[in-house]
Amino acid sequence: MYWTLELASKLEDAPWPATKDELIDYAVRSGISLEVIENLQELEDEGEVYDSIEDIWPDYPTKEDFLFDEEEY
Repeated sequence: MYWTLELASKLEDAPWPATKDELIDYAVRSGISLEVIENLQELEDEGEVYDSIEDIWPDYPTKEDFLFDEEEY
């Protein structure tokens, strides 16, 4: 399983919180790329509910990671 920023960003609009099966269903219905679906299928399924993409990919960058000062604009 590998995640890239492009792949993970496809799940930003997913119905969080969600289980693995709900995320796979969302990805299939939304026409998200096969790589994302394969990555989701590789998650260990213990009935866990994921609150956000950060629960799946802890290194997912947030706005704070980009050093962008919105107050300047």
